[in-house]
Amino acid sequence: MLVMKINNIIKYFVAVLPVLFASCNQRSVVLSDGEGSVSLSLCVASQTKAMSQDELLSQANVNIYKGDFSGLIRSYKYSEIPSAIYLPAESYRVDVTAGEAAKVSPVKASWDSKSYFGSNSFEIIAGQNTSVQVLAGVSNVVSVVSFDPTVAENFNEGFTFTVGTDIEDSASSLVYDLSRSAQEGYFIVDSEMEPSLKWRFSGTLANDGSSFVREGVIPDVECGKAYRTTVRYTVKDGELSMDLMVDYSTEVVEDMVVFEPVSTGLSQSRVYEIWAGRAYVHADVDESEYSDPSLIKFSYKASHDSQWQVADATRVAEGLYDGVLTGLVPSTEYEYRLVIDGQTVGESLSFTTDEAPALPNHSFEYISLVSGKSYYKWYDPSCGVPEGETMFWGSGNGEGSEGVNGSASMGIVITAPSEDAVDGNYSVCAQSSSLIGILAAGNIFTGQFAGLEGTSGGKVNFGRPWTSRPTALRIWVKYNAGQINIVKNVPEGVTVEKNVTYDCANIQVAIGTWNYRQYGGTKDSPVHINTTNSATFVDFTTDASTIAYGEYTLSGDGYEKINGGDTSQVNPGEWRQITIPLEYRNMTDYPTHIIISCASSIYGNYFTGCDSAKLYLDNAELIYE
Repeated sequence: MLVMKINNIIKYFVAVLPVLFASCNQRSVVLSDGEGSVSLSLCVASQTKAMSQDELLSQANVNIYKGDFSGLIRSYKYSEIPSAIYLPAESYRVDVTAGEAAKVSPVKASWDSKSYFGSNSFEIIAGQNTSVQVLAGVSNVVSVVSFDPTVAENFNEGFTFTVGTDIEDSASSLVYDLSRSAQEGYFIVDSEMEPSLKWRFSGTLANDGSSFVREGVIPDVECGKAYRTTVRYTVKDGELSMDLMVDYSTEVVEDMVVFEPVSTGLSQSRVYEIWAGRAYVHADVDESEYSDPSLIKFSYKASHDSQWQVADATRVAEGLYDGVLTGLVPSTEYEYRLVIDGQTVGESLSFTTDEAPALPNHSFEYISLVSGKSYYKWYDPSCGVPEGETMFWGSGNGEGSEGVNGSASMGIVITAPSEDAVDGNYSVCAQSSSLIGILAAGNIFTGQFAGLEGTSGGKVNFGRPWTSRPTALRIWVKYNAGQINIVKNVPEGVTVEKNVTYDCANIQVAIGTWNYRQYGGTKDSPVHINTTNSATFVDFTTDASTIAYGEYTLSGDGYEKINGGDTSQVNPGEWRQITIPLEYRNMTDYPTHIIISCASSIYGNYFTGCDSAKLYLDNAELIYE
């Protein structure tokens, strides 16, 4: 029985030596009075076989960005850079991409086509010329696979070792055989997606002609590093095993992946597999000794309890079993163990579940009048309760002198407290309205209103800091709306018939890692939306920074839908509690922010809806199951 076990020893070093750079090419500029300029010098390490040095340099892509990452300023082929680049006096960054990655359609996996990347920051000072050198090093993930003599001794001719980001795709992988042993292979990967190299060894054993296939992963590979793998075949304790010794030689990381006979027992879970209400656990099982999968279980209990619970184990591969421990209490230490045929096998392990914080002011009880105004904000600095003293929820009303003006400054209050409540004294009523034929949709959201765009729209900064991973949003809703009577725009692919189509309430909840520099908001509320510019709208179902998302719609005629599932009919005018599951696309990352957006008109961002629609909301709870 064989199983993979991994041990990592990581060492880093960085060396930048002029002798590494085989070719440099420099362009200079002539200063004009009163202007700042930049001259660029590009050096590329080690010549590629597939391109000459001249071709490598001339076809390099040069991009100049603002230093605060707010935008691309200039873009050139290196051979086409003008003799003078004049820029305002600010901070900048220049990125250079050369080699295969600079092509329009680069090859993802190659034996000889290298890619290069370099970056440098610089300042432009008015009246001066700034000299900038960019050192571009190899940006590929590099593989070097060697076959130990024991492989040829024990396998028939034709054995292979396939490696790549996707070993099922010939364009993304390379196949090593004896003729390719110790040869370098080059892969272009997305450095922002935590890439890995997958591998598969295939061969037939010489002694009996049986097929021998093993697969594995070299995790968390990094651009600019070489991953050297030696394939060896041994016999250990009378059983077959295989050693893969991986040496990351550019910035040295030593990683040994060993196939050896299984030792039955628990395997440590990764940090991100422990949630607030559940945990994913693993075990190695020697199936030559324990052959009935139905007898394999996990038992678990809180460390302070005496009663054990049992979870089934699922066989996921030869000798590998997984389980899900459910019904856990947040912020609690648990002990768990492997149980086979009623007997504990091996040592027990422990973990502590994540925290499960509640939404601040989740029942909308803490409210106060905006200073000098007759409309409300959803916090009260004088309430004496920390969760209600500062803004977590914002609305299109704005906050006047305490923040920025919103619709209320024009006499349209689109969000108001209501004594029609199911929890505490108040609910919140998001109510659509109109002014001179322009719809203003009622709303409440995590974040802050960011200002008006004249009388034609508004700006919102969505999101609040958040690091826990809920599984659902549960909230009480009630909705009254008629047919859409104001139509201006609708999303692409949507058809609305005026005075026929019913308006819909819409609730969206998302957690993610949105960076305010990229999404245009603030550190606390990173996602900036301008309702007059649909290019700023974020589709959380495809957005790269969204970890999990859920959505609920309820129409004025009673049809509701959760996460795009089946439609059901309810009485929208009665209070009812709904649960919106968060569907996770990323199970390994932790969020930095949470966005909850509730609107009385689903197409309010497009100024389309029923101007009498009212959405009541109360007791918004995050569920951690």
